[in-house]
Amino acid sequence: MEGSAWLAVDGPRLVKANGEPVPLRGVSVGGWLNMENFIIGYPSVESAFRESLGRALGQERAGLLLGSLLDSFFAEEDVAFLAGLGVNAVRIPINYRHFENDMRPREILPEGFARVDRAIELCRAQGIYTVLDLHALPGGKNHHWHSDNRTHRALFWEHRDFQDRAAALWLALAEHYRDEPWVAGYNLVNEPADEEGHRLAAFYRRLEAEVRTVDPRHVLFLDGNSYARDFAGFGPPLPNCVYAVHQYPAPGAARGGPYPGETLGAHYDAGVVAWEFDVLTAYMREHNVPTWVGEFGPVYTGYAEADPGLQRGRRQLLADQLRLYNERGASWSLWTYKDVGVQGLVRVGGETPWMVHTAGARAKKKRLSADSWGSTGEEIQDVMAPLVDRITKEFPSWGPYPSGAKREADLLVRDILFSEALAQDFGASFSGLSDDQLVAMGRSFAFANCTVDEELCDIVRAGLAG
Repeated sequence: MEGSAWLAVDGPRLVKANGEPVPLRGVSVGGWLNMENFIIGYPSVESAFRESLGRALGQERAGLLLGSLLDSFFAEEDVAFLAGLGVNAVRIPINYRHFENDMRPREILPEGFARVDRAIELCRAQGIYTVLDLHALPGGKNHHWHSDNRTHRALFWEHRDFQDRAAALWLALAEHYRDEPWVAGYNLVNEPADEEGHRLAAFYRRLEAEVRTVDPRHVLFLDGNSYARDFAGFGPPLPNCVYAVHQYPAPGAARGGPYPGETLGAHYDAGVVAWEFDVLTAYMREHNVPTWVGEFGPVYTGYAEADPGLQRGRRQLLADQLRLYNERGASWSLWTYKDVGVQGLVRVGGETPWMVHTAGARAKKKRLSADSWGSTGEEIQDVMAPLVDRITKEFPSWGPYPSGAKREADLLVRDILFSEALAQDFGASFSGLSDDQLVAMGRSFAFANCTVDEELCDIVRAGLAG
């Protein structure tokens, strides 16, 4: 029976060996093996968060807290819950730092496999596929915090050595999982952002050839450029590959307006969302290859946090996207499964030690709009508005990749400058806690200590049944 689980690409579909189509429909476990600030609640990036804990607690006690969190975040109870929803796939975002230390490049850490192995084992027992997603690569393959990039430069594309390290890591992962049919495949680079456009396609060709030398069977999932939105320059599709887009329509963002309705001067409804999706996936239709929506999902904070009408619109947007993807025959992976209350199906309980202890630090982060995904930036317009006005006045033609001058200013001030200072505050807030208290902090993320957003889950159930 294990052999019958293997998937392969057949035209625009994923199929088993007997030809049975298997659209992958599930969730991403964001924030677990690649921690993100809005999911866990800390400011800045994962490496800064870990560094701040090490300074405050010492490395051993910081490891106690982080180990408890990682052990609790995604466990048997979570997989049973997802199986009950009806998902057949779980995407596992991974930070390369679990497998490699920057001070010892190319030395693969064997302990990095343990939690991934356990997740695959738990999912396999429930008949759920996993997709291994390298979410953070050495050097930063895009410009933002979610790839654990402490700068605003995607240096991965500028240094061959970073690319060599990523290739070596994928060879190690492929060697380790080559005989596991319940791993649907490998998502090689999450949300790449190659400013020149041609280096990504070349890197994919290189990785595909090298991975196939040790693992000729697994499907490869290839994100488009510009944060999984652009396939220009990709050329003919590679064999046994699925092509992936991420679709986050503007009404679902923290600054989003009503849905259906106007956001940032443009009207959005189900037809516009479908049109946008068709533009994003033109490459797949042209080449008759499968489409995977590797990420999507509205944010329920920001403007929508206290507005019942906007909340209803976000849920309608989610339902419309699920219906659309099913109608188009696309596989999909909702972002995200669990967090501290921004967009997860499951949310860490408000009375848990983690949420109580970090309340003040999270409030300060919100006051400074240092959570770029879950906040609007309105709180610090007294700082940002005159800065952006001056930049646009002095440099009217400056449009830095990928999103222009205003977003670049946000990245440099909110995501880096404010967040780095906040990171040290956040870590220091854990000093003085006992070992038992640190363990309890991590266990706050266990399923038993979380609440389920039943309304969101009902929408997802309907999408899974559709």
